[in-house]
Amino acid sequence: MYRRLRSLARFDALVLTALLWFLAKFVRYAFPPLFGTFQAEYGVSNAVVGTAYTALMLVYAVMQFPSGALADRVGAVTVITAGAVVTAVGALALVPSVPFALVVVAMLLVGLGTGVHKTVAVRLLSQVYPAQTGRALGALDTLGAFGGVAAPAAVVALSTGAYTDWHAVFLLGGGVGVALAGAFALRVPKRVPDSRNVAADRGAGVREYAALFRRPRFFVFVLVTVCFSFAYNGVVSFLPLYLEQSAGLSTVTANSIYSVLFVVSLVQLVTGEASDRVGKLPIVGFTLGLASLALVSLVTVGEATVPVLGVIVVALGLGSHGFRPVRGAYLVSVIPDSVAGGGLGAVRTLLMVAGALAPAAVGILSDVADFRVAFSVLAVSMAAAAALTGALVFVGDDADSRAAA
Repeated sequence: MYRRLRSLARFDALVLTALLWFLAKFVRYAFPPLFGTFQAEYGVSNAVVGTAYTALMLVYAVMQFPSGALADRVGAVTVITAGAVVTAVGALALVPSVPFALVVVAMLLVGLGTGVHKTVAVRLLSQVYPAQTGRALGALDTLGAFGGVAAPAAVVALSTGAYTDWHAVFLLGGGVGVALAGAFALRVPKRVPDSRNVAADRGAGVREYAALFRRPRFFVFVLVTVCFSFAYNGVVSFLPLYLEQSAGLSTVTANSIYSVLFVVSLVQLVTGEASDRVGKLPIVGFTLGLASLALVSLVTVGEATVPVLGVIVVALGLGSHGFRPVRGAYLVSVIPDSVAGGGLGAVRTLLMVAGALAPAAVGILSDVADFRVAFSVLAVSMAAAAALTGALVFVGDDADSRAAA
């Protein structure tokens, strides 16, 4: 029994890193279910709340490269801990009633704090668990995705409570964030040798990072991630309102289906392991194809029954979440160690900028036309990601050619 406990203890770095990612997703995805509340309380439009969320995501996006490069110099633990603290501060700033301008400031702090986590966490876990990279990243993304399950449920539960309102959601998130940041800072350095906490090569410059994008297959895969990110972030930002306004569902039902999108994230454990066994690009192609089919169906079914909409959202979640750990595993496998931190950060900056633009685009298109037009654009973007992956699979996989890069 003692040996078994010691064996499990070696996964504490994974557990704490994943719990912080859960917190990041929880705080970020608490905002979309509150868009209707913000509109009623502050008198703002779809375009305003969408643009505010885009600002959050842009801050999140631009932190990807500097966080990776900074982690190469001061250590992954330091960067991740600091990000968790900033996230907690942003959440706690929303505990009192504040003007909408301060809500936006708090959202920007959340974007800043959560933006430093994923790039650094992917690199950290791939080094701590080198033989189980796909599995570790699958666990990271799975637990993180459940933050998206918990967020709308917490919004519904706390907003309708006898003694609480939506501010309590951020009190919960901020308090848990402080506790997790402390536990991570105390525990993880004991599990991560200095040689794995800070990259050996600190001399990479812009030219080395730019060289990655001159590789045609690498550049095409970056386009795949950009198209996916735009489509996925547009969906998760406005799916509750889309289901209310285009499918005629109640707020509670729409938020319940929204939660289902994240419940199925357990598929990441399967796709992460499968990518280690059968190859990364075939799994990427299958998951993106499923997500594309589901998103097209969501646009074309109109006011379908709740079970039909639920099945479509389940398929969308299986495809979207199934793609995410394999994306990280593929990128880690093809980016040379000498530029690993900043290289992964540069890619994530591009894909997150694309994702950050999506909420504003959906909000503006929904105001100018309607939600169905906006979600049609997202479906085209997802289909493009699947088509580009098909082209990469057809010409062969270079996922194991890191040394030649």
